[in-house]
Formats: sequence, structure tokens, C-alpha cells
Amino acid sequence: MEKKAARNAMLEQLCQKLNIKLCNISLLDRALTHTSFAHEAKTIPKPGHNERLEFLGDAVLSMAVCTYIYNKFPDMPEGEMTKMRSKVVCESALASYARALALGDYILLGKGEETSGGRNRSSILADALEAVIGACYIDCGWKAANKLAVSLTREELDSPDITEDKYDFKTRLQEIVQKDNNSSVGYLLLSESGPGHNKVFKMAVLVNNKIVASAEGSSKKEAEQAAAKLALSELDGLTAPP
Repeated sequence: MEKKAARNAMLEQLCQKLNIKLCNISLLDRALTHTSFAHEAKTIPKPGHNERLEFLGDAVLSMAVCTYIYNKFPDMPEGEMTKMRSKVVCESALASYARALALGDYILLGKGEETSGGRNRSSILADALEAVIGACYIDCGWKAANKLAVSLTREELDSPDITEDKYDFKTRLQEIVQKDNNSSVGYLLLSESGPGHNKVFKMAVLVNNKIVASAEGSSKKEAEQAAAKLALSELDGLTAPP
């Protein structure tokens, strides 16, 4: 009983952070229960996990963000609206919102996920955040869930950079290099290190088959973007975007 009371106290603390009031705190507990914890549990029946709530929360979040974009940008074309929504609700963005809330501290994980760094894994954090939105929707309805979703994403939605591909350094580099019809851009994997759950990739960017810059990242895509940013500053007369 003491363990359950302590857990409920933690969840109530999270509700205060999120500025929500749930009637059924067990829904929030389920939203923060990873499948690994549920599968490893010795109790019968096993505890529920957050996959169904995550599925629901994903739809609620998307609807909330789409509605906000539709109302805020009345002249924006559908294609641009889609791009904006993708930036705001992608896994990396959701994980960053979750980290700002220290959401990982509230997630119940199995031993394997715990020891392999699952508490800070972007996919787990993003899914848990969507599940929390799903729990809010079930318990409190659309109005409260919409308010929660917008509050989590509003800083990003209101950012002056949200309508720009400011950080797409690969595209910028490609456009600049291809002004010369005989020039080309390519990427090369230089090295791959670290354990499976925490890989580090080193990628080089090549202009006309010559290495211009290289950089590391937690994924090949991230390393390519970092290398392209460096390449922009290396090319004559160019300065990397801030």
C-alpha cells in the first residue's frame, strides 16, 4: 500500500506540472507503464501498458496541432501545414517536450530497458507523452486534452523559425553546390561505434568526391546534417547558418 501511495503522489505531482486534474489517476499510471515492465511483472493479471493510450494520444495530439496551425495561419497552403505539423509532433520533438518535464522519471520500465538507458530513449519518451495525452482525453475529454497538447507544443508552434527549414543543412548545401552543373554532393560513413542502444556514427560530406567536412551523431541522418553544416562554413565565401 505504501508503494502505491508513493506512486500516486508522484503522479499527482506530474498532474500539477501538466496543469491537469484527473479523476482516474490509474489512467496516468498506465500511460507511464512501458510494455517491458508489464511483461516482466510477476502479478496475475499483469498490469496494463501504454500502447493503446499512445495510439489514441497520437491522434489527439495531431488533431490539436492541426487545429492550432489551421487557425493561426489562415493563408498557409496544405503542404506547408503538413510540414509544420511534422516538425512539431515528430519523435525528436516529442522527446524534447518529455525531457523538459523530466517525464522519464515517472515511467515504469522493465529491468532490461532500465539498464540499457530506456529512461532517456527518445522513442520511449515520445510514446509515453502521447499516452499521457490519451489518458487526459479519456478522463477529461477533448477540451482538456487539446489544451494540454497545445501547451506542450505551443513554444515550438509560436517559434518564428517554425515555418523555415532553418536546420536542413543538407538541402542548403545541395542547392548551393548544384548551382554548378558539374558539381555533386555525397555522404560517406567513416565509422560506427558504441553499444546497440547508444550508437555513434561519423559521416563525411563529399563535394565532387572530396571530403569537405565530417561530424558525429546518434544517427546517420543527424551526423550528415552536422557534417553539411560544417561544409557550408568550409566552402569559400559561405558562413554556416546560426
